[in-house]
Amino acid sequence: MKDKTTSVAAAAGLNINKGKSKILCYNTECDNQITLYREDLKDVQTFTYLCSIIDEHGGSDAAVEVRIGKARAVYQYLKNIWNSK
Repeated sequence: MKDKTTSVAAAAGLNINKGKSKILCYNTECDNQITLYREDLKDVQTFTYLCSIIDEHGGSDAAVEVRIGKARAVYQYLKNIWNSK
């Protein structure tokens, strides 16, 4: 996939930002390194997209855990207010 990503994007009129682009291999091994503008893209274990955390197994368990943690924190904060006299 050497530079093919760049040429396909250019043909569609797209300009890909290398700083914002990362690779997440989904349920598979990543053998081929994907390059953009002759530089390798960073391979990551988790990816946040539209406020959802996606892992390399396709699950969003991490996103659910983060949301539960935030809800617990808010509940504790509100509980202190409700119980104050």
